Amino acid sequence: MTTEIIKQKLNESLQPSLIEIIDDSASHAGHAGAKAGAGHYNVTIVAEAFNDKTLVQRHQLIYQALGDLMKTDIHALGINALTPSENI
Repeated sequence: MTTEIIKQKLNESLQPSLIEIIDDSASHAGHAGAKAGAGHYNVTIVAEAFNDKTLVQRHQLIYQALGDLMKTDIHALGINALTPSENI
């Protein structure tokens, strides 16, 4: 369910041409963050919004789009944020 919410929030905010989300929470069972119910996710996202943005700025855009999910539902988030020209 959280992967769908992540996808929805990123789609609404960044309008990506590609988005892939992997829920890796099961392999972190027993981990301190996982005990509270927050998950571990990896996202690959390709969006025009990343043009002329540094890596830090791209990550900030993603964190802004996800908002409170970063405090409640997401313990760890791996990010691969690309522009369309980088996604070859």
